[in-house]
Amino acid sequence: MTLPHSPVNPPADAGGDRTFQVDLRGLVDLLSHHLYSSPRVYLRELLQNAVDALTARYGLEPAAAQGSFGIRLFADGSVVRVEDDGVGLTEADVHTFLATIGRSSKRTDRIAEQRADFIGQFGIGLLSCFLVADEIHVLSRSARTPDAPAVEWRGRGDGSYSVRTLPASARPRPGTTVTLTPRADTAEWTRPAQVHALARHFGSLLRHPVTFQDGTGGPGTAVNPEPAPWARSHPTPGARSRALAAYGEEVFGFAPLDTIELDLPAVGLKGIACVLSEAVPAGRRHGHRVHVKGMLLSEQAEEILPEWAFFVRCVVDAESLRPTASREALYEDDTLAAVRDALAEHLRAWIARTAASDPDLLSRFLQIHHLAVKSLAVHDDEILRMLLPWLPFETTDGHATLDEFARAHRTVLVTSSVEEFRQIASIASAAGLGVVNGGYTYDRELVHRLPEIRPEVSVADLDPGTLTAHLDPVDRETELAAAAYLALARDALAVFDCDVALRTFQPATAPALLLDSREARHERTRSQLAREQQGGLWGDILGHLRQEAPRAQLILNQLNPLVRTAVTIDEPELARTSAEALYGQAAMLSRRPLRPAESSLINRSFLDLLAHALRKDN
Repeated sequence: MTLPHSPVNPPADAGGDRTFQVDLRGLVDLLSHHLYSSPRVYLRELLQNAVDALTARYGLEPAAAQGSFGIRLFADGSVVRVEDDGVGLTEADVHTFLATIGRSSKRTDRIAEQRADFIGQFGIGLLSCFLVADEIHVLSRSARTPDAPAVEWRGRGDGSYSVRTLPASARPRPGTTVTLTPRADTAEWTRPAQVHALARHFGSLLRHPVTFQDGTGGPGTAVNPEPAPWARSHPTPGARSRALAAYGEEVFGFAPLDTIELDLPAVGLKGIACVLSEAVPAGRRHGHRVHVKGMLLSEQAEEILPEWAFFVRCVVDAESLRPTASREALYEDDTLAAVRDALAEHLRAWIARTAASDPDLLSRFLQIHHLAVKSLAVHDDEILRMLLPWLPFETTDGHATLDEFARAHRTVLVTSSVEEFRQIASIASAAGLGVVNGGYTYDRELVHRLPEIRPEVSVADLDPGTLTAHLDPVDRETELAAAAYLALARDALAVFDCDVALRTFQPATAPALLLDSREARHERTRSQLAREQQGGLWGDILGHLRQEAPRAQLILNQLNPLVRTAVTIDEPELARTSAEALYGQAAMLSRRPLRPAESSLINRSFLDLLAHALRKDN
């Protein structure tokens, strides 16, 4: 016999509608390259079919004690065998379900009302066995009919199959045995040790007993000897916490900072979230380990938690989540969205409990995962109010929480970039200004929300004018004496759209301060390019607009000995060179990337000063 409508036995041409023909080898190739991630899924599919058969058996015999039926695996290198005590198949079932691609016994009317009890929703699982074997042998006996005969089905990779009825003695008890004869090129997936490992991997949380034998004659090994740790009773809350943490470390390979129990009765979901003990980059989403009715579905289920929850890794077991066709991911539907929101609430509740009852744990958590919490606080007012005072920020007073910083500064200024903060930090601190580095992800937005927590504090963006206003002017006599030098310096630095001013500020060791925001540089560059590309009237208009663009400011420090010497230079070329050198030094101290023209200026001014010194010595 052959699979219906296979190339071996195409349908007769009746002159009317035709039925699609199925190339079994091509279909298996499609499964292996596009549906399943690895040939190893064959064992998951066999386990899944066995579990569903057991579920149907318990539905048929509700008085049977849980655990009275089970699954047995055998592998000795020459065959892989999976045997269950499930509901079994009749000869009609075999013809209906094993010989028709795409048909699933779990779609039949007789168990449709129990569909939620079954893992699978698709009828192509058995085909996955052809990923590792050229022949599948199924021996089954139905539990639905007393004294039912045994039925044997053999399917081959060329698309052919055979069915025959055997005496009941061929299988004394109801259930099904599936035996695979592995191909030589798939030995890595069918060796005894690998079969055992795969069984543990996929079935460690199954609710039915699963045992494994390797053909050496020894006793069978329990694949799932204990229920999930959250399903077991523990003598004390502390013992329960330690058991959950140990399980998290076994699954994920790290000792969690803490574990969060997850329980959503509406969808039958239980599990744990393990808080990572090391920081991770913002937005890096970890894969989570998701089981459906005990069977491992995926180790990379990113969609189970929101994006901001990248500080945890979860392992959960759910009853009502819907798998995709490959059963290696979750189907995005309203149920999954509701689960994601509910799990997010569990994480928020853990943060709230920790903030209220365990300051030491909260401090360690924020030290590691402050970026994740900041990303959450931006969109969550409750977390913002709860944790904003605890979150660390880079400030002119060092690394501090906003609560500490606000006690010292009633007016808080925030920069728009890291380089802007680095330019002014030491000078702003000496001037008594309270400035927060707003250049890191989320920081500027969060600092601006500080008045929601502390209404007595005002927050404003730092601009060059604010800082310049806090620098002390020099006396009129000093300003007049330096006027000629300042004019030459402005002329030398006009190519960089930079103005030059003389002030006094601390620390005196800083010769100059370059105030130039990224936005101002971008606007000047844009205006310059537009002007070069236009001519005539438009060129004149754009040239005027360019003159109105924000200019950089080089603030020379009169308290610095180098500046006091420079402003007395009366030789024009030397004065211009010294101004260029001061600009170059201030640009480097700002730690922003240097433009090619600035790098060239620094080199040229150094060489000119060196040449001047050599001429003077000679």
